[in-house]
This record gives sequence, C-alpha cells and structure tokens, in this order.
Amino acid sequence: MTVDSILNGVVIDHITAGSGMRLFELLKLDRMDVTVALMKNVTSRKMGRKDIIKIDADIPIDLDVIGFVDPGATVNIIKNGELAEKKSIRLPDTLKGVLRCKNPRCIVTTEQELPQIFRLTDPAERVYRCVYCETKAQ
Repeated sequence: MTVDSILNGVVIDHITAGSGMRLFELLKLDRMDVTVALMKNVTSRKMGRKDIIKIDADIPIDLDVIGFVDPGATVNIIKNGELAEKKSIRLPDTLKGVLRCKNPRCIVTTEQELPQIFRLTDPAERVYRCVYCETKAQ
C-alpha cells in the first residue's frame, strides 16, 4: 500500500497499534474538511506494529489529546514537503473538554456550562480524575 507524501500538514507517527482510531475520533478528524489518512498496523522496526495518521492540511492539533491516548507518539509538522518540526509528546497534567465525568451527582451534569476538566493523579497508571468530584475517568 502506498500513501502519497504531503506538502503541508501533520503526521502523527509512532501511535501504539490499535490506538489510531480512538485518536482519530478524539481529534474529531472525521468532522474536518481535509484529506486524512489513517493507517493501522503498519510494520515498524522500532515498535513491531504501529498506527500513523497523515493530515494533508496545516491545522492546529491538540497535543494533550495525543498525549492522553499515546504519550509515546510523535507529531511531525511538514512544510513545503520537508520536515519542519518534530514534537515529542508527553502525558498531559490536565485534560479539558476531552473526557466526560460519569458521576451523575457531579456538578458538571447540572451545570452544563462548566468545562469538563480532569487532572492526572497517577502518572504510572495513567489515571485521570474529575477536578470537581474526584471520579476516576474511564
């Protein structure tokens, strides 16, 4: 299979195999009017198998979402067909508007205008908790 190179855009590489679709959905790439390629289970010398997302447009990407799904991923910014910048991703300390609190008694269920905010409480286990009620994210 061959996927053309992009002139200006973003390549999210080194995504753990099987995590690409979740990342695609959380980044809402299906709602954008740009060409996007999602490649799953691509052979990788370093990882064995990996997923890759290529976006053929210079659009802003939420690095916190990528870090939440796969902190080992890398983001490559392509300009004029060349690698302009390579960003390493890390687990974000705070997630805003990515997850929804599952606690029916949490204030965010009655106060709809409050933002859904989760804080990293256990980096080793990648546990996030709601800042309002401390409910663990699922």
